[in-house]
Formats: sequence, C-alpha cells, structure tokens
Amino acid sequence: MITSLFTRIGQTRTRLKPDHALIAPDSHVISTLPAWNGATGVVVLSPAIGARLAQTLVFLEPTAEPAVFLPTPGVEVFLYVLEGGVSVTGGTDLALRADLAAGGYGFHPADTGAMTVTVTEQTRLLLFEKRYVPAPSANGPGPVSGRVADVEGKPFMGDPDARLQVLLPETAEFDMAVNIFTYQSGASLPFAETHIMEHGLLMLEGEGIYRLNECWYPVAAGDSIWMASYCPQWFAAFGKTQAAYIYYKDVHRDSMI
Repeated sequence: MITSLFTRIGQTRTRLKPDHALIAPDSHVISTLPAWNGATGVVVLSPAIGARLAQTLVFLEPTAEPAVFLPTPGVEVFLYVLEGGVSVTGGTDLALRADLAAGGYGFHPADTGAMTVTVTEQTRLLLFEKRYVPAPSANGPGPVSGRVADVEGKPFMGDPDARLQVLLPETAEFDMAVNIFTYQSGASLPFAETHIMEHGLLMLEGEGIYRLNECWYPVAAGDSIWMASYCPQWFAAFGKTQAAYIYYKDVHRDSMI
C-alpha cells in the first residue's frame, strides 16, 4: 500500500546525474523496440544519457513466429536470460547460435547479421550493446555461449564472501567484459573504486547500498545502474540474503582511442 501510494503521488527512486544513473523498476515504461520484430521492452540505459552502451530489458511471448533482432551495424551484443529460455540462430557462421535457459548467456559479434529468437514460454532477456572497437593486434571476437552455473565464482581480492564470475574471455579481441558479482550479506567492495571503465549494471537478487560519486542509494533486485568513467563507486550487501548483480565494462583498448 505504501509503495503504491509512493508511486501514485509522483515519487520514484530513479535518479539521473551527469556521471551516473539509478533506473528503478517503478519508473519503467514498456514499449516496442525498433531493432526487434516481435518483442517489447525497456531501454534502461543508452547514449541518450551520455552512456557509451545500451542496456535493454527485452520481453518475449511464445508465438508461432520467432522474434527477430537486427543489431545496429558495428554493434556487438551480450545476451543474458533472466527468465524463460530462447533458441538463438545468428545470421552468419560467426554469429551466436545457442539454446539458452534462465542463467544462460551469449555473445553476438558485431556485423554478423540478425538474430532469430525462438521462445516457448514467457521470457525476459537482458542485453548489453556497444560499438565494437577493433584491436590493432588481434582478430575480432567469435561468438560465446554458456551457463552461469558452470562458471566458477572466485573470491574478489581474497574475500570469499564476495565472489566474481567472469563470463567472457579475458583476451585482447574482446573490448567488453560481463561479470556477475555475488555478495554474502554484509560483504562489500574493499574500497571505493575510480577508474576509466564505464559500467552498466542490473541487480539480480538481494539488496544493498550503492555509492555513486557523492550519492548513496538503497538498491534492490530489478534496479539498473549506469556509472560513467571515473565515477567513484562502492557497494555493500545489507539485506538478510545474498545480493548479486551482473555488470558490463569496456576493456582492452587504448585510452586515447
């Protein structure tokens, strides 16, 4: 009742600042997605707020015809299945081709054609998109698919209560990284980070406190966050259960490009 009144009188936890944003589900507006045929969703982060990435929640319903997604030329895509499942067929031999259930993920390289996405149940996807920057000394990346359950969670900086799962190869051809960070209640980042890498983030479970520059935000599952380069950032899990988020960052490219 209190939450309903909070939203009905024009309140929201969403905040937009020059170097960060918190986009709470209470402010989501579901709409058609121009790059998709057969899906709706919410573009929670995009260059419209100053970001160099797009982060989108995609909603799919089972239909006789599969959905089709045509990425922008030059743009690579990371796909994570939040709920349901998909069968993805890419346009070329270098494209993503995989059957993915909840917790499954895939990387679709830039300029490898459209993705045909078949679903048999209600499905929610998370997409991270960025314009690919070639590496002078490496070939372009190939497609990747996997399951989060198969990726080892390693203690972050020696802390067994803060574990990091790395979902994409840490090699020079990839200019994006996507990881999942899981914190036991009370665990936190060891210090406030400030770095050149930009982040897009979705809270997957639990709750906690996120420091973004000089602002401190309570966050919970479903919240999306943008952090610009050099935005000071820190997180602590303060709920009664573990907290986890999936996040993107740009990597492996010269800072002068």
